Amino acid sequence: MSETIFDKNLAMEPLAARMRPLKIEDVIGQKHLLAKGRPLQRFFEQKRFPSIIFWGPPGVGKTTLAQIIAETGAYSFTRLSAVENGVRDVRIVMTNAEKLKLTGVNTLLFIDEIHRFNKSQQDALLHAVEVGLITLIGATTENPSFEVNAALLSRTQVYKLQLLTKDEINCLIDRVIQDDVVLSKYNIQISEEDREFIFTLCGGDARAALNAIDLCTSMYPVTEEGFSITREMLENALQQKTAKYDKAGESHYDTISAFIKSMRGSDPDAAIFWLAKMIDAGEDPKFIARRMIIFASEDIGNADPLALVIAVNVFNAVNVIGMPEARINLAQGVTYLASAPKSNASYMAIDTALGDIRGGAPQSVPLHLRNAPTKLMKQEGYGKGYKYPHNFPQHFVKENYFPIDSPTKVYYNPGEMGREKAIKDKLHSIWSERY
Repeated sequence: MSETIFDKNLAMEPLAARMRPLKIEDVIGQKHLLAKGRPLQRFFEQKRFPSIIFWGPPGVGKTTLAQIIAETGAYSFTRLSAVENGVRDVRIVMTNAEKLKLTGVNTLLFIDEIHRFNKSQQDALLHAVEVGLITLIGATTENPSFEVNAALLSRTQVYKLQLLTKDEINCLIDRVIQDDVVLSKYNIQISEEDREFIFTLCGGDARAALNAIDLCTSMYPVTEEGFSITREMLENALQQKTAKYDKAGESHYDTISAFIKSMRGSDPDAAIFWLAKMIDAGEDPKFIARRMIIFASEDIGNADPLALVIAVNVFNAVNVIGMPEARINLAQGVTYLASAPKSNASYMAIDTALGDIRGGAPQSVPLHLRNAPTKLMKQEGYGKGYKYPHNFPQHFVKENYFPIDSPTKVYYNPGEMGREKAIKDKLHSIWSERY
């Protein structure tokens, strides 16, 4: 029976572990942070680091950067996982950090998946970060603005890591076959076409690319002539003929665009298809749900006010349930939004008003509309002459609500669809001179 490279090296670590960079010069990608003059490059030059949250997809180097920072800054490195550890573990780290501080050693606490820490767990970090007892490095695949407490965000720098480009994945493959302690012993060949397929499979995820190569070398026999990794081998090893799309590249943006336009075009079937593509590709379900919330106001608005309620509830359901079951919540929301009557009147209204504000429109609040919480303000005429609508028939009275010296203007033009038709009729009735 022919031996594989794996058979010859049973005791070796996985390829991704063997190829983890030990020096910042060896890191592939993230030039926006590591090139000369960029933030992280300056920190590495000075060997002094602030607390940082690395935000980015899997396989782009969040853990690697944390380990290199610890080595460069001569920190005592402690790693916690938000999935496995809680407040008690954080407090143990703080106690140890205090002891180490007395000996002149600083502590770097790396928390993987920090977005999974709840509020009390995140709050337990605040004081230690603020006084410099620890340097915190957090890693998250979720947008920190949504998932990390504002108090903790204010004490850290957030740096977004990007998926590797095709050239960077190619550079990684070259380094593997030339420098890896195991694979460099063999004449490994990967054609340009097959490299393209690896990039398509991994979508910029370095770990996924390395795992694909590792799996092939563990399954297929090595010969004296060398070892060629082909598309057929990759497809057989991974049981995957199509890739998860690049979540930071064109496919990502093209697909979400097709998804939104299908809902806007009232085609629930096409919208479900694009939703399925995103789910199968591993797209963040919260990203999809957030776009649905925007869509509900931008493209449906008051034609069906329930659309926004449903979209927000879908987001909450996704947050509570998680995948794969949350696909059902997403599908319910998508089919409702796609089938609902459409109006962009609210969206157009706010953008037109913002355009006027930024163009220098008068903005002074008339006296009768001003708040008068003090006696002096009342003496100055604040609120004087204001007509309280509920004191009038139909809870309406003609009044000027626009700024001083500003003409009245129609910003909101309700359409003829759904509930908005009734809104339009009412506005035409009570503001006949304007509409």
